[in-house]
Amino acid sequence: MKGTELMGGYKLADGEKKFAEIIWEREPIPSPELVKICEKEMNWKKSTTYTVLKKLCDKGIFQNENALVRAKMSREEFYGAQSRAYVEHVFAGSLPRFLTAFCSGRKLTLQEAEEMRRFIDENLKEEETGEGRHD
Repeated sequence: MKGTELMGGYKLADGEKKFAEIIWEREPIPSPELVKICEKEMNWKKSTTYTVLKKLCDKGIFQNENALVRAKMSREEFYGAQSRAYVEHVFAGSLPRFLTAFCSGRKLTLQEAEEMRRFIDENLKEEETGEGRHD
C-alpha cells in the first residue's frame, strides 16, 4: 500500500492523505460538510468518512468536537515529522548525508543557498550550552 509513514509505524494511505488535505484546506469544517465534500470528491459514503476521520483523530492529527473538525497537527508539522522520520531511517539521522543525496547532480540557486545559510544561522546550536545562537 502506498502511503506516508507516521510515527509508530502507521501508514497513511493515499486516500487518507487526500482526506487530510481536504481538512487542512478547509478547517475548521463542520463534519456534515466534510461528509458531503468526501462524497463528491472521493466517492465515499458517510460511514467511510467517519471511520477515516476517527482513525486520524485517534492518531492525533485531527479532532472532531461538537461536529467541528480541526487539525491538532498542521500540514507543516505532519510533513515535517515525516521528513525527520525519513532522514532518521534512511540516512541514520544525518542531515548532511540527506542534503548531499538530495542535491546530487544539481546546483543550488543563489536564493536556495541564501535560504539555507539563513536557516543554519538561525538553528545553529552552541556546543557548550546546547542552546541556539544569540547574536
